[in-house]
Amino acid sequence: MEHIERESMEFDVVIVGAGPAGLSAAIKIRQLAIENNLNDLSVCVVEKGSEVGAHILSGAVLEPRAMNELFPDWKEQGAPLNVPVTEDKTFFLLSDEKSQEAPHWMVPKTMHNDGNYVISLGNVVRWLGTKAEELEVSIFPGFAAAEILYHEDGSVKGIQTGDMGIGKDGEPTHNFTPGYELHAKYTIFAEGCRGHLGKRLIQKFDLAKDADPQHYGIGIKELWEIDPAKHKPGLVMHGAGWPLNETGSSGGWWLYHAENNQVTLGMIVDLSYTNPHMYPFMEMQRWKTHPLIKQYLEGGK
Repeated sequence: MEHIERESMEFDVVIVGAGPAGLSAAIKIRQLAIENNLNDLSVCVVEKGSEVGAHILSGAVLEPRAMNELFPDWKEQGAPLNVPVTEDKTFFLLSDEKSQEAPHWMVPKTMHNDGNYVISLGNVVRWLGTKAEELEVSIFPGFAAAEILYHEDGSVKGIQTGDMGIGKDGEPTHNFTPGYELHAKYTIFAEGCRGHLGKRLIQKFDLAKDADPQHYGIGIKELWEIDPAKHKPGLVMHGAGWPLNETGSSGGWWLYHAENNQVTLGMIVDLSYTNPHMYPFMEMQRWKTHPLIKQYLEGGK
């Protein structure tokens, strides 16, 4: 639809994606602008979700170094980091009944969670959104970045948001609304590991050259409310082994005790699995029957 006239808006920086990376970038840019008396430097964030945090599904363990750098007084500002890690355990499930805990000193340091927090990433992202707006970042939820715009010399000019009111045949309907062009001196793409614009940029500018191949997996997550008597706020558990090892598949699992008697749990299966009969969802259902996991879930919902 190249012939359609579109309104355009000019910014100093446009950021695609209101996740933790995009919002942190927006906040830092505005902080630096204010520190250097560049109060008029404009930052815009576009987010395809209906609201900030709408597409954030992760229940996570957060290493707070970046938060400390962004907001040294985040505790006083009310950041939703409410559950410090109290126990950090790693297990290998030997069978459908047996398990072996790994001594903490044997676990790679990159997997240590001392000083970290069990969080809802959705809540953290929503909080970052309010902080960004306080710094006068323009956030446009419900606007997906559909196209990359280029200058004549091939450099990135900005993005175009998606058109509204397109029929099944791909043609405009009576309620058609054209997307906007957002132009910027700098455009930051923070749309995630499989963003459709990111894939185009990787191809156009050969960004994958001399880079290691991406490693993908299938992640399945559930959020449970469990018996308060079984809840241990701050308990972090990771592991591998059964049932994936029965099919020669690789991957791992987690179970985190968050706040309000909630636990977030799930399994990640590497996409390199070769057994066509291995069904990741059912493997996770089997995993939940292991005594190590079942002890927390019984009586929950």
